[in-house]
Amino acid sequence: MAPTPRPGILDIEPYVGGEASLPGFDRPARLASNENALGPSDKARQAYLQMADDLPRYPDGSASALRAAIASAHGLDADRIVCGAGSDELIALLVRAYAGPGDEVLYSRHGFLMYPIAATTAGATPVAAPETTELKADVDALLARVTERTKLVFLANPNNPTGTYLDKAELERLHNGLPEGTLLVIDAAYAEYVDEPAYSPGADLVDAGGQVVMTRTFSKIHALAALRLGWLYGPREVVDVMNRVRGPFNVAKPALAAGEAAVLDREHVARSLEHNNRWRDWFRQQVGGAGLEVLPSAANFVLVRFADPEMAEAAVAHCKRHGVLTRQMAKYGLPDCLRVSIGAEWEMRQAADVFAEFARQQGLGGAEHTA
Repeated sequence: MAPTPRPGILDIEPYVGGEASLPGFDRPARLASNENALGPSDKARQAYLQMADDLPRYPDGSASALRAAIASAHGLDADRIVCGAGSDELIALLVRAYAGPGDEVLYSRHGFLMYPIAATTAGATPVAAPETTELKADVDALLARVTERTKLVFLANPNNPTGTYLDKAELERLHNGLPEGTLLVIDAAYAEYVDEPAYSPGADLVDAGGQVVMTRTFSKIHALAALRLGWLYGPREVVDVMNRVRGPFNVAKPALAAGEAAVLDREHVARSLEHNNRWRDWFRQQVGGAGLEVLPSAANFVLVRFADPEMAEAAVAHCKRHGVLTRQMAKYGLPDCLRVSIGAEWEMRQAADVFAEFARQQGLGGAEHTA
């Protein structure tokens, strides 16, 4: 007989990423995974290639050079940074270190799927708080669901898949309302895409003291998704715990080198932000003008909302028939929505044409699509 996993493990629905290929299309528009349309920095690519002759050697287990580069780029204390194999690993380690059977892990209803997965894996109970009608995290709803068993509160800011965010004042209100012993984890994977003065990724809350951790990733604006690289910034006590529970060589040497070059290449970050803002706004205007609802977003994707889940499913099928990959959000509790990443210019133009055609077929009566 096969060994029996711990209770709850078989209740987990495995995380499935966005589709990357489409039968019949050599080059589909890949808009399902929130990837950077410009690709990685040339400096990061060269740093990665230079590691080819060093593959027999173990990486620096402390990631000292990468932590120093991150600290320099963001004005942080390198000693309070921990690097991981993607922010996913760090999220899972935080839950494993601070929660277990009998504990609760709180998150916003339409938040990242890895939060409840990590909680269930550790034997803790995931608790979802409802969001506002604008699909925004509700501070009052989150605080109302905090109990003596709540060990961690996860907040994706901006949130995937809604693209909404809480400003600095709301973050502070959430933090101030949490009891001692509850760790607030601000998942700022899309922070570099936010261009709003009221926004804070969360590092200032970490520096102000208290039980706050900020997680970040190299998968989005730095376009290093294939290398699985992330980092967190937190109190010294949390950093000490994380360094005890993580693997001794949890980040590969090529990833360390590419990450160091990427985070210091601020010109590439600026170009990526400019591209994203231009084509996100253009796509919203075009598809909205065609008669579909496109929700505001502060990240590198948008949500297109339909009248019902059936229409959303029809839209997915229509997009696939015309070589466009998107992602339906049923698993996030939004079955009437499709998430569309901001891709290259040709991808956004193709997607806009396809959505406009679908709107016409549905008789939505929007304006004619423009070039």
